[in-house]
Amino acid sequence: MKVTLFATCLVDMFQGDVGKAVVEVLERLGCDIDFPENQICCGQPAYNSGYVQDSKNAMKKMITAFEHAEYVVSPSGSCAYMFKEYPEVFKGDPIWEHKAQALAEKTYEFTEFIVNVLQVEDVGAHLEGKATFHTSCHMTRLLGVKEAPIKLLGHVKGLQYVELPGKERCCGFGGTFSVKMGNISGEMVSEKVQNVEETEADILIGADAGCLINIGGRIERQGKPIKVMHIAEVLNCK
Repeated sequence: MKVTLFATCLVDMFQGDVGKAVVEVLERLGCDIDFPENQICCGQPAYNSGYVQDSKNAMKKMITAFEHAEYVVSPSGSCAYMFKEYPEVFKGDPIWEHKAQALAEKTYEFTEFIVNVLQVEDVGAHLEGKATFHTSCHMTRLLGVKEAPIKLLGHVKGLQYVELPGKERCCGFGGTFSVKMGNISGEMVSEKVQNVEETEADILIGADAGCLINIGGRIERQGKPIKVMHIAEVLNCK
């Protein structure tokens, strides 16, 4: 099965090891991975800030970059969902609507692809520890991926999973929200860290780089002994 990696900006710039883990996990599951070097930002920051027309050029470049792909897989529910928004953005466009729809239909979040397309729930991972999982807003509420990461974590040998209290609450990142509403965002992430502490977990797992950078940053500043990992890194442990 040929899979094209949509790495996302945050993974590319800040969490390169997450991208490597995604590739290694998928290759072990029999996938042939390629990476279009002409991929850029999906346009989500500008789009969510109301600059719809200005974001279209970036979207068109991304549609072109992934036009050859059979499956597009991303280690971010937020960015994967942005591809799902493309058909609405280009609705009525005689050239780009069809192309946008084709991209949306073949795009999957990383755990969603493993469970729903590859039909795999046990990737052979082994990680000792007590862990909890942060459910990111876009991935669960908009993309609708809720069960896949939990199913995969349930098969990681040595890992004790504990549900996160208030898991449905936003961590306060929200892209540009954390910049524009810094004080509110700060209180939200503090509450999230408190909820993580309540589980007594020594590992916080998530599936979106933005959320993990936000929560992980607060954990580090507070000096908490909690390791932060993307689920791709967890599934790549042996």
